[in-house]
Amino acid sequence: MTVLIILGIVVLLVVWGISIYNNLVKLRNNRENAFANIDVQLKQRHDLIPQLVATVKGYAQHEKELLERITQARSAAMNANTINEKIEAENQLSSALAGLKVSVEAYPDLKANQNFMQLQTEIADIENKLAATRRFFNSATRELNNAVQTFPSNIFAGMFGFQKEPMFEVPKEERATIEKAPEIKF
Repeated sequence: MTVLIILGIVVLLVVWGISIYNNLVKLRNNRENAFANIDVQLKQRHDLIPQLVATVKGYAQHEKELLERITQARSAAMNANTINEKIEAENQLSSALAGLKVSVEAYPDLKANQNFMQLQTEIADIENKLAATRRFFNSATRELNNAVQTFPSNIFAGMFGFQKEPMFEVPKEERATIEKAPEIKF
C-alpha cells in the first residue's frame, strides 16, 4: 500500500512538472508569435523608408548626414537576427526617424508635397500599429518573465534554460522627449 501511495505521489509530481514545462513553452511561443507580428509591421516600415528618404533628399541636400543615419539604421534593423538584436536596431531606427521629423519642420515646401505627406501618413499608421503590437509583445514577455521568476515554475525554468527576456522599450534618447511636457504655441 505504501508503495502505491509513493508511486501515486511521484506520478502527480511528474504530471505537475510536465504541466509547468508546457506552460513555459506556451508562454515562450506566445512571445515569439508576438514578435512575429512586430516583424510584419517592421517590414512595411523598412519598405517605406527608402521612398521617404528619396523624397526628402530632393528638398534637403544638406541633411545628408541624417538621411545616411536613417539608411544605416534601416540596414542594421533589417540585418538583425535575434529578437534582442532587432529590438536594439529598431530603437536606433526610431531615434533616427524622430530626427527626420524635426528636420522636416525647416522645409515648408516639403511638408506641402503630396508624395511626402502620403508617405508620412503611411509611416504614422505603421508606427501606430507598431505601438499596438509592441504592447502585445511586452504583455507576452511579462507573462513569460513572471512564469520564469515565480515559484515553483522558476525551478523548472532554470532546469530547462528558460530565462527572463527583455521588453521592447522606448530608447533612452527618446525617453527625455516623451517625458517632456509638450510646448503649445498659438
